Amino acid sequence: MTEQLFDSENFLKTLSAKPGIYQMYDAQQKILYVGKAKQLKNRVSSYFRSKGLAIKTQALVAKIASIQVTVTHTEAEALILEQNLIKKHRPPYNILMRDDKSYPYVYLSNDKYPQLSYHRGVKRGGGRYFGPYPSAGAVKESLNLLQKVFKVRQCDNSYFSNRSRPCLQHQINRCTAPCVEKISEQDYAESVKHTVMFLEGHNKTLIKELADEMEAAAADLEFEQAALLRDKIQHLQQVQATQTIDGAGGEVDIFACELSAGAICMQVLFVRGGRVLGSKSYFPKAHLDEQPGQVLSAFLAQFYLSPGSAREVPGQIVTSHEPEDQQVINEALNSFSQKQISISQNVRSARAQWLKLAQQSAQQNLNSHLANKQNIRSRFAALPEVLSLDQPPKRMECFDISHSSGEATVASCVVFDQNGPLKSDYRRFNIEGVTAGDDYAAMQQALKRRYARIKAGDEKMPDILFIDGGKGQVSQATQVLEELAIKGLMVVGIAKGTTRKAGFEYLYRPDTGDEFVLPSDSSALHLIQHIRDESHRFAITGHKQRRDKARRESPLEGIAGVGPKRRRELLRHFGGWQEVGAASADDLAKVPGISQKLAVDIYTALHNS
Repeated sequence: MTEQLFDSENFLKTLSAKPGIYQMYDAQQKILYVGKAKQLKNRVSSYFRSKGLAIKTQALVAKIASIQVTVTHTEAEALILEQNLIKKHRPPYNILMRDDKSYPYVYLSNDKYPQLSYHRGVKRGGGRYFGPYPSAGAVKESLNLLQKVFKVRQCDNSYFSNRSRPCLQHQINRCTAPCVEKISEQDYAESVKHTVMFLEGHNKTLIKELADEMEAAAADLEFEQAALLRDKIQHLQQVQATQTIDGAGGEVDIFACELSAGAICMQVLFVRGGRVLGSKSYFPKAHLDEQPGQVLSAFLAQFYLSPGSAREVPGQIVTSHEPEDQQVINEALNSFSQKQISISQNVRSARAQWLKLAQQSAQQNLNSHLANKQNIRSRFAALPEVLSLDQPPKRMECFDISHSSGEATVASCVVFDQNGPLKSDYRRFNIEGVTAGDDYAAMQQALKRRYARIKAGDEKMPDILFIDGGKGQVSQATQVLEELAIKGLMVVGIAKGTTRKAGFEYLYRPDTGDEFVLPSDSSALHLIQHIRDESHRFAITGHKQRRDKARRESPLEGIAGVGPKRRRELLRHFGGWQEVGAASADDLAKVPGISQKLAVDIYTALHNS
């Protein structure tokens, strides 16, 4: 296979397993292909298999220089967004490799007695279209159900105009026979009104009534009828559910800003007519002393107001953070576009869903950008100068501690090599036997456990050991290394500056006693921040998991002789865990299956803890 332009290995490491769409670009940033996926990671990974790819797929993969993704809530949303992007961009590999057929709609004609029907293809004049929907089968089944519920006609006009008596649909109670005026025009219009309200997602009364009927049928042991009603509810919800991708009217641009480890991703969603027509990621040059509001302020001005910019300014702009100088930008956009523009952050309904999609996509694309092999290696190459090394390090580790007021303390160890995060070598340490909240003792315990294994040859020795903290935490590291007689390992502390903002950290080297601050645009600092942020994330995740597990466990778990059956008897006897804890040993002994000795053991265990 032709050598790839794209660093697929590191991109796939960071890719989400959520639904979404992916856009493949060549070296000139021309779009090659748009696809949708139920699980982005699995689908995109399939393009980079070592064998089994079709010739056309190999040709596509050989041209890929970058991939951008947009995360969605469901596969259906991804399908609709994919269709919108294909129609807009006409990617060459979609035309060659995919069926570009249109998607189905529910159509309501504008006749005197409107007809409800399935529609696919070019929209003709008159009437209303509801959709598009991702599944033709679901639309057809739902039309069948709507006919039963609302009894709006679904026959062709030629058939309708030539009836002299009601057809079979009326006889089986699926049509009100407006063809022979069995229903008044006013009552029929009311049925149509309810149908429209339901298709627009405004009518929940019917589902509630069906749910009440289902419960009543189940209570009367009419399970077959209850199952039929259940199926009706499911079909109605499928039609009624408002898609986030095609949810509400309006012209909106959505901006989500994510910053991490010296990099910025600005994700933009373009919404027109209530439909997301496209999504694009931008990676402006980072200055780590800037905050999201400052980045957004600069980006919005350049995006809309740069000389020669022909971008349309929509009536609404939604941002993930409040831009600095928002009022000034708003006034400039009003003047530039000659219309009233609103910039907002606290949004609801469909706009909140769009903003969430943009934020998820920004985070995903930023992670992929940071994991890019070329970016990682250029940052590694910058380390020798700032740390006085003869050559770039091959392996680095970073430790961090996380707890909640001393509860469930966890230490993390993350590992980076010259390809970026090496997650298979990450380790967590549950800290036991230290004073609650003593970070120094927790750090010492984690380092001893880790470096005892390294000295024994069970793990690889790093070139640099980073410690998330100042001189106190770093001294624990040097102490442990001295005790284990480990020499030649560089230790560097990463301490927050006085402002505690990214870009103002100072680094401390105990071997030289040097304290220094790197420029905020330093590639070396960006790499150090990346490994520090990753260790922080990994520690917090482990701490939350341990804390939540402990809070879910029964206080009786771990007491010898008290298994599930005896725990159940205790709960039944006393009515709750608090009551068990308040009981005396004699009271506990009254529970079936609890001896006097076991009651004393339970009482002692509960009160000693």
